[in-house]
Amino acid sequence: MATIQEEIWEILRKLALSSEETDRRMQETDRKLKEVTQAIGRLGNRLGEFVEEMVRPAVVRLFQDRGIAVHQVFRGAYAERDQEAMEIDLLVVNDLDAVLVEVKSELKVDDVKEHIGRLQRFKKLFPQYAGFHVMGAVAGMVVPEDTARFAYRQGLFVLAQSGDTVTIRNDTGFQPGVW
Repeated sequence: MATIQEEIWEILRKLALSSEETDRRMQETDRKLKEVTQAIGRLGNRLGEFVEEMVRPAVVRLFQDRGIAVHQVFRGAYAERDQEAMEIDLLVVNDLDAVLVEVKSELKVDDVKEHIGRLQRFKKLFPQYAGFHVMGAVAGMVVPEDTARFAYRQGLFVLAQSGDTVTIRNDTGFQPGVW
């Protein structure tokens, strides 16, 4: 017959083994969660690339239909100056105009606000466009109505998926803001 002390030691041994197993399982869960998080991040990036590739060819037609000639479209235009950096999803230019297009899978009001900040800093970081009429546009596969209205009121073109194509949701009387 085991003594009370031996029984206590046996219980403590079992608790220690159980604790080690719990720790091992938690570490495995953490590893799997990290893998899933990374996979979701990669998928989100791929979705963003997909939306950009859907919007890029459409901007030529859409802006030309609005009387803005398009000579070049740059994807991922990046500048860094004075410890400040900026990336523009799509930069649409001709000899006088530049349109900065922010592309999201789902466009939110905060995305519009961030884009306005980019428009305000654009000529500082891209001085080669200092004499250009700079306009803004936002695009998304999903563009909630309140977000579209907010962007419109800020003077931005609103591009959205419509069926199997991309359209400008602004009415024909829309006058874009110029930065």
